Amino acid sequence: MKIKKILVSQPKPETAKSPYFDLAEKNNIQVDFRPFIQVEGVPAKEFRQTRIQILDHTAVIFTARTAIDHFFHLCQELRITVPDTMKYFCISEATAFYLQKYIVYRKRKIFYGDGNFSDLIELMKKHKEDRFLVPLSDVHKMEIPQLLDKGGFKYTKATLYRTVSSNLSDVKITDYDILVFFSPAGIKSLKENFPDFEQNGIKIGCFGPSTAQAVRDAGLRLDIEAPTAQAPSMTMALEQFIKQNNKAK
Repeated sequence: MKIKKILVSQPKPETAKSPYFDLAEKNNIQVDFRPFIQVEGVPAKEFRQTRIQILDHTAVIFTARTAIDHFFHLCQELRITVPDTMKYFCISEATAFYLQKYIVYRKRKIFYGDGNFSDLIELMKKHKEDRFLVPLSDVHKMEIPQLLDKGGFKYTKATLYRTVSSNLSDVKITDYDILVFFSPAGIKSLKENFPDFEQNGIKIGCFGPSTAQAVRDAGLRLDIEAPTAQAPSMTMALEQFIKQNNKAK
């Protein structure tokens, strides 16, 4: 079967320079984008039931921009005024700069790492007296609480947002020759939205070992996997597969 249409389970790139657009043009195929998952905040009523008191903490750890958005939105919903003395520890400089959306950056105590949580832990060691709040998704890296425990920090994990399946009732999944996934949650969404889905000739591509495992656990056939030594990116893996597949037809 010649590859003509691909569905990428992510939002459409905002920049015209995306490698997916190059892939489509170079191989004369159609690439569509549709997020299979979406992030929604935990309602204030539900958060109150956790009995976590935000103002009992003197510092907040942010591992993503999404965490920043949901933290400040929840504070607004709870009518909490975050004090100027609150310290912010961010996973990276880009995440730290995103705080400007909500606070006067230059007037706050803000610290950031190089993108690794272990690096951020080193910065936090100078602030052992603080009590840290860690806003997270319902699905998060176990490395975060493990490193905090190992470092002997006083902290509270707070689930402020969760990943849920998008409504894909308007998508005709059998129109596509390849489906591309980037997380186990994407595979879960496929099964929830299309309970009678039969793969047959449809190819499945995925990025990352945890997503690959989710494909297999769902009883599906994995046809295209990245990253590999030959294909470090998803688009490279797709291109190699398309060239090989379409050439043989």
